[in-house]
Amino acid sequence: MELSESVMKGLQTLAEPNVFDLKSFTIFTEVAFDSLVSSRSESVLGHPELRHIDQTTLKHCHTAATTFILECVKQNADKSTIGACLEDGRFQNERVDTFYNSFQKHKKNVLSLLSSTDTCPPHITDAEWRLEYCIKNSHVHKVNQPSYLISLNTERAGASSEINFSCTMDQLQDLVGKMKDAAKSLERATQS
Repeated sequence: MELSESVMKGLQTLAEPNVFDLKSFTIFTEVAFDSLVSSRSESVLGHPELRHIDQTTLKHCHTAATTFILECVKQNADKSTIGACLEDGRFQNERVDTFYNSFQKHKKNVLSLLSSTDTCPPHITDAEWRLEYCIKNSHVHKVNQPSYLISLNTERAGASSEINFSCTMDQLQDLVGKMKDAAKSLERATQS
């Protein structure tokens, strides 16, 4: 598993017994997992058992730990992979076991969180249009220009919505041209 230098430094700090004793480490690990899976979780910075640790160090370690957790879940890492990464960060076996136990406990919830994060744009399921002719408006006395009212019905994760906009003939021709280019690019990409 490849981790950035910043994440590795944060994990190395987390592994230092003079910064995080075993009790603080265990609490920190639970709070880090909870911060990912619970909207009502207690902040790492506000936890009474972690107040003796420098706030900047806590923030850096929290960022590193949550990044590492998300990477492990994303890659479906097993105990040996997690152990190897943590040992690269100078973790002792007891801390590796503590981290892995928390990982196993929260893995399903973090996986559920990652799978619910939707990065797909909505899909267009239908389009309707109508021509509107504007003779005059409040800013200019005479406009005499047609405009198109476009309504796109979209669907995202089973929920339907509608996108409405108006455009001139030139804007509509530009939109159609760009959509044709996109369709050709997609067709070429699927054929290769």
